[in-house]
Amino acid sequence: MVSLQYYGQHICGGFLITEEFVLTAAHCWKKCDILTVVVGTHDLREKNDCNSFKVTSYIPHPDYNSNTFENDIMLLKLNKNVRLSNNIGLISLSKNGKSAKAETLCSVAGWGTLWLNGPPIDRLREAETVIMCDAECEYRWGPYYKASKMICVYGHGGTCIGDSGGPLVCNNTAVGITAFGDRYLCNSRLRPNVYTRISAYIPWIHNITGKV
Repeated sequence: MVSLQYYGQHICGGFLITEEFVLTAAHCWKKCDILTVVVGTHDLREKNDCNSFKVTSYIPHPDYNSNTFENDIMLLKLNKNVRLSNNIGLISLSKNGKSAKAETLCSVAGWGTLWLNGPPIDRLREAETVIMCDAECEYRWGPYYKASKMICVYGHGGTCIGDSGGPLVCNNTAVGITAFGDRYLCNSRLRPNVYTRISAYIPWIHNITGKV
C-alpha cells in the first residue's frame, strides 16, 4: 500500500504491482499535478525521504471518463525501482479474466477519513467488506454501474474520502481499485462503494508494464 501525496498531503492510495509501477485510480491525478509516492509506512507522520519516490510517467487509461466513472484506473511509473522488504511488497493481480464472486470476504485499506467531512487520519486502517452481486449493484447505481468493469461491496467497514486508488483485496489478490461511492454518506448500503474491476484491464496493464 502506498500513499499518493501532493505537496506533502495525502490525497489517494495506490499499490505496487512491480518494483517500478504503482496502480491507482485515474481520478486521483489532475493534469499538471506533480505527485509523490510514499511507500512502506503505516503512519504518515513518520517522514522518511528514502521511502519517497518521484513519478516519471502518469498513465491514466485512455478511455477514462470522469463523468461516468468508467475506466477509472491509472499506472504511475516511478523514477527508480523500489527495494522490496518485509514492509514493502507487491500485490498480485487477478488474472485470466477471473474476479471475486459475490459474497466473497475481502478487505480494503487506506488513510481516508472515517466519515464524510471527517478529519484526516495518519495511521493506515483496514476494513473487511463483502462482494455484492452485480444485480444489486446495478439496482443501486443504475446506469453508472458497469458490471464488466466494476465491482461493488458492502459491510460494516468501507472506504471514504482519501481512500481512492487503494486495492480491494480478496484471497491475497487485488481484484479492484477504490473508485467512487455515495456523495453524501460513506459506506452506504443504499449506494455501495464501487471499485474498478482489475481483471478487465489486465491486457492494458501488461502492455505497459511488461509483466503483472
